[in-house]
Amino acid sequence: MQELDHDCPDCGDERTFYRAASTTLHLGEKVKWHCPDCDYGFVRINGIDSSQGQA
Repeated sequence: MQELDHDCPDCGDERTFYRAASTTLHLGEKVKWHCPDCDYGFVRINGIDSSQGQA
């Protein structure tokens, strides 16, 4: 998967993020996703994404 539809907090709505990088860790696959319209990005490791912890 090279693209992912995800809410962008900087843009204020859903955007199609692009896959910027990936690597395999002992926890699973780490993938960095970036919004093409702004500088927002998040990391997803084995299905858990870093944007879920933000309020």
